Amino acid sequence: MDSTRFLVIGAGISGLSFLNWLEPALRDFLVVEADSEIGGYCKTVVQDGFVWDYSGHFFHFKHPDIERYLVERMPGQKVLKVDKVSWIRHGDRYIDFPFQKNIHQLPHAEFLDCLHDLYFRPEGKPQSFRDMLYQKLGRGIAERFLVPYNEKLYATDLATLDVDAMGRFFPHADIADIIRNFRQADNASYNAHFTYPEGGAIQYVHALAKDLDPQRILLGEKVTAIDLRQKVATTSKGRQIRYEQLISSAPFPALLAMTGLAWDPTLYTANKVLVFNLGFDRKGPTEPHWIYYAARDLVFYRVGFYDNIFGADRMSMYVEIGLPADAANPSADEIEGYRERVLADLAKVGVVDGHHLVSHHHVLLDPAYCHITRRSQADVADKKATLGAANVHSIGRYGSWTYCSIEDNIVEARALAARMNAIG
Repeated sequence: MDSTRFLVIGAGISGLSFLNWLEPALRDFLVVEADSEIGGYCKTVVQDGFVWDYSGHFFHFKHPDIERYLVERMPGQKVLKVDKVSWIRHGDRYIDFPFQKNIHQLPHAEFLDCLHDLYFRPEGKPQSFRDMLYQKLGRGIAERFLVPYNEKLYATDLATLDVDAMGRFFPHADIADIIRNFRQADNASYNAHFTYPEGGAIQYVHALAKDLDPQRILLGEKVTAIDLRQKVATTSKGRQIRYEQLISSAPFPALLAMTGLAWDPTLYTANKVLVFNLGFDRKGPTEPHWIYYAARDLVFYRVGFYDNIFGADRMSMYVEIGLPADAANPSADEIEGYRERVLADLAKVGVVDGHHLVSHHHVLLDPAYCHITRRSQADVADKKATLGAANVHSIGRYGSWTYCSIEDNIVEARALAARMNAIG
């Protein structure tokens, strides 16, 4: 039987970050990663001269020390600093993001409708994410963008989501903010600026893996069972690993299944996101870094442009499609059908106009966006307390079944490492 002080499930940002901030003297560890390479969802595909991620993974640093730590571990890698430009497609025009602060850019009649409904919005305490949209911003704003867009994104009924399903990432605005924006634009958001390495988001992962012994990272192997009492994990290859502390960034319901704890699957749902990375023979739109699409007749909800980050002369993009939690994974024929629909819809909105597709790639993210409710949050807290008492610590977006940034994952992992360092 193998034995280690720290057993880490998952070689993504969270798991590798924990090991980076663990004192070197304590780095008796094994990492078990089900995939054939490190990175989790933060992987990069280099193909036919294009650089794509599994989806748009852009870092919005609020902690300069973390940014500096990572960049210092990327010698020779140019890291681009970008002032975000994001648009919303509405009808036949583009307006600035966020929608609620730029209703003055709508056609006059729609602007008046939104302003009227904002002032006479319904009162009461919202009970769901959908209620919150109507009660904070009114019917006009909710129904023109926020409801249809988020229904496409989450691929679920918004009435089933918690009021704070997006936490600090939802761009709230009150009447004063909205009216002030008529004269003086202020569209600042948590991701108004971002950084991106020329080699793609995987460079941040490589930076975290730089000082870790690769022999201690077991690829193509997954933990299938965890004996909480004996502190022994069993892997898909029949390996048994005795540990003192276990750190997991696996999706929380998957961790619960490994431990054998009783849990309610109906509390843990999430959408899936089908991502198409597309490379074309020439340039497309020259300004935006991404565009949001709420129209229900378009298959995608967001399109992003790597070429406008890199200053490249060929359009390089990612396209995201939300799929319901219970949707079957698309077959090869269905993937091809989705891709053809994407190309047709891109032509419909004028993003492509006689462009020739020269390279493409796709990936299915499952889970993608967690459906956060008060019940799910309460259950996560309860189950985490039980696991923590058995020296099992679940971290990361999926390990905490929440909505957070990549940097948030690093901060959480660093805090856990500090606790372990203090224990010694």
